[in-house]
Amino acid sequence: MHSADPVGTRLVELGRAMRNHGLTVGTSEVADAAAATSALGLADRERLRSGLAATMMRRSADRMVFDQLFDIYFPAAVGGRTGEAEELPPTDTAGARQRAAVIREALVDALARGDDRELELLAARAVLELGRLPGAAADDGFFAKQTIERLAPQTAVSAAQQRSRELRHTQSAGDSEGGSSESGPRRERLSDRYDREEIRGRVSAFRRRIEAEVARRNAEMRGRDRISQYSVEGPLERTEFLLTAGTDAAELQAVIAPLSRKLASKLAARQRRKSRGAIDIRRTLRAAMSTGGVPMRPAHKRRTRARAEIVLFCDMSGSVAGFSRFTMLLLQSLAGVFRRVRFIGFINVCDDITDIVRDSQLGEEIADRVTQEANLAKHHTASDYGTALADAADRYLDLIGPRSTVLILGDARTNSTNPQFDALRAIVRQAGHAAWLNPEQENQWRMGDSVATEYAEIIDMHEVRNIDQLREFISRLPVR
Repeated sequence: MHSADPVGTRLVELGRAMRNHGLTVGTSEVADAAAATSALGLADRERLRSGLAATMMRRSADRMVFDQLFDIYFPAAVGGRTGEAEELPPTDTAGARQRAAVIREALVDALARGDDRELELLAARAVLELGRLPGAAADDGFFAKQTIERLAPQTAVSAAQQRSRELRHTQSAGDSEGGSSESGPRRERLSDRYDREEIRGRVSAFRRRIEAEVARRNAEMRGRDRISQYSVEGPLERTEFLLTAGTDAAELQAVIAPLSRKLASKLAARQRRKSRGAIDIRRTLRAAMSTGGVPMRPAHKRRTRARAEIVLFCDMSGSVAGFSRFTMLLLQSLAGVFRRVRFIGFINVCDDITDIVRDSQLGEEIADRVTQEANLAKHHTASDYGTALADAADRYLDLIGPRSTVLILGDARTNSTNPQFDALRAIVRQAGHAAWLNPEQENQWRMGDSVATEYAEIIDMHEVRNIDQLREFISRLPVR
């Protein structure tokens, strides 16, 4: 594969960019990609994308990074598109609002009809008309976030659903003359829910089209290698929880759910081992009859289960909003596995949020509901770990027993208040096992108002900033 082959050069560059983002891509994968490209051809871009993904990726979790890089090295177009209007200069807020309204109206119609070609052209038009900053120079490039914020495509879902319903009704009325027309209020049907979810999926795909168009145009202006290095989001597994506020809940839940099940199985194994009481001599001797009187497998007395097996204390303050969102999704997953589990939220005082978590749908955004319905703060809304831990030790210590596992999730920043070390000691002494998951880097635990290092002398504290570190924590969790 020599430099005279432009496709081969692009594949080599794509493989190099993937390695720069931590993906494992070797010479054999690039050679397989070249063979796949020769077999599939370049006419069908999405077919080529799937073929290269199958030959160059080793983990499905890397697909998000691969798709972004593919859009840079194998763009949908070069330069302006056929029939595309001339690039408009940046405009102020009022002008951008007017442009966005016109594009949004066209977007409603395209979403209702499911016209992929029109959606592709509208994404390009939105970037051209809305993606430049006011007063920006010609070489400053385009911005996907600004384009999406100005256009707000999610606000077109309801209108597109209504338009889709009208189109279907018009078509059915034309097919059957004299058909009755609906009038007055109508109850939502199951088909309406399917329509809404389908249109929401088209909106998500439209957002990705905008991001791909921005990457394509910026790569032409600034170079593919530079854009691939600085403008590509890393895989979700290595994205810090504190930065996942904009991540789709369903996408995050899909990664968290299997890990929560693994965590649950590890904790359940600990509970089973600790549920063994003293050796039951009578049952042991009876079981030994099948082995010639040799007690090969001792039987233990069963202990009664009176207290919660798992107790989680979760920081719900705004300073760790992204981590709180992850926490809620983790709690929802664990709620479906454990019957004896209690979830205690706090900002500067504690409140039991178990019922709120159990009543929610898996993947549902419930952080706002928890904030509104639970009493998590008193006098102010800043986190105060000392007051919260003292409140937990005073009100919820009886939930914890020698068989209980306690997990505390938070950044251990006290806002310079009394950290109440004795309260944490009381909780740890009461529990059979206790661990603290901290979303901050360990080298920041001594900085500012963090007392993480002092808390770490009392409780096992683990740096858990992303999915990969959560997976590592679970894998190292002992079952004894």
